[in-house]
Amino acid sequence: MHSEAWIDEELAELLKKNLERRTQVYSEAGGKIAFMGRMFLNFSSNDYLGLARHPYVISTSRGYLEYDGCGATSSRLVTGTLSPHYVLEQRIAALKGYPEALVFGSGFLANIGVIAALAGRGDHVFADKLAHASIIDGIVLSRANLKRFHHNDPDHLKKLLGQCPLSGRKLVVTESVFSMDGDLAPLPEIAATAVESGAMIMVDEAHATGVFGPGGSGLIREHGLEGKINVSMGTLSKALGGYGGFIAGSPALRQLLVNRSRAFIYTTGLPPAVAGSALGALAVIEKAGGLGVELLRRAAIFRQRLHEGGLNTLNSKSQIVPVLIGENAKTLAVAQRLKSKGILAAAIRPPTVPEGTARLRLSITMAHTDHDLERAAAEIIAEVRRELRN
Repeated sequence: MHSEAWIDEELAELLKKNLERRTQVYSEAGGKIAFMGRMFLNFSSNDYLGLARHPYVISTSRGYLEYDGCGATSSRLVTGTLSPHYVLEQRIAALKGYPEALVFGSGFLANIGVIAALAGRGDHVFADKLAHASIIDGIVLSRANLKRFHHNDPDHLKKLLGQCPLSGRKLVVTESVFSMDGDLAPLPEIAATAVESGAMIMVDEAHATGVFGPGGSGLIREHGLEGKINVSMGTLSKALGGYGGFIAGSPALRQLLVNRSRAFIYTTGLPPAVAGSALGALAVIEKAGGLGVELLRRAAIFRQRLHEGGLNTLNSKSQIVPVLIGENAKTLAVAQRLKSKGILAAAIRPPTVPEGTARLRLSITMAHTDHDLERAAAEIIAEVRRELRN
């Protein structure tokens, strides 16, 4: 259609800059998958603990499916709040060390729904420079004034808070484990700075939940900051292997969100089977104990081998290990070469990361054995990078 001519131009420009993306259909999910007639090590999965296909998680999900049906069939404030929602929220609150929790349809919905409910015109939100797109979109939707502090820099945050007008509410937002760099936020310092200025604090623990902290409770609880951080946000779609998002906080916060969060009010409740899979995953994590510790041990070994191969993993201290390459075309070439050798490693390019910092984002999962990681790091990834560098 003539009115869509501009779309072709936009797509051509993306292709020219090596920024075009396309979906790829895979036959299964997880850290080790069968695809195109061969086995691949999948370093692009967020199924960190290997729970997406865990038998107990599947059976728990199936039980809720058979008892409660396929869907909640309405929004949570109509008749869409079912027993699995209530049980899951109680379980999340206990894990996170907060009085209450509230489940959302996804992590993206949780972030935009919470931020837009806590801030509005005339208010001020301070976000880490590398905060997730959903956080930035939530701030834009809120119409609050956005100030971005330098990545993991409490001193710059303090400076910005000191320059803030006296009128309006203040909200500080950061991730605890950053999704593209794999580094950790200095939460104690950020919390102290925010509390000193009278600001509320929201921390996105999407990539920390299930991995860090006692029982996989996250970095907020590892640092004992439940009394200082107002909103502990997380997802059910990373280490828990399912789908959905949540927040944990005070009873007043939960009640405010139930009444003010459009991303919660105006959408159908999470399907019972999805809530059931999260409950199954939480039970596995609790029973197994130490899954996150073991995952981080494997990631540390993998990171060390990459360093020995001369690769730059930035400041990663988590199960997310980036390999910085820089140029978009070279990053795509490395990813394609790795795929030919049985390794799936997504090429991450702008606008997901800043210009000039295109990279491979490698996620370590419990499906990756020590042997898998040694071979991938020392014999394949470093070798491919050297080949394409020459």
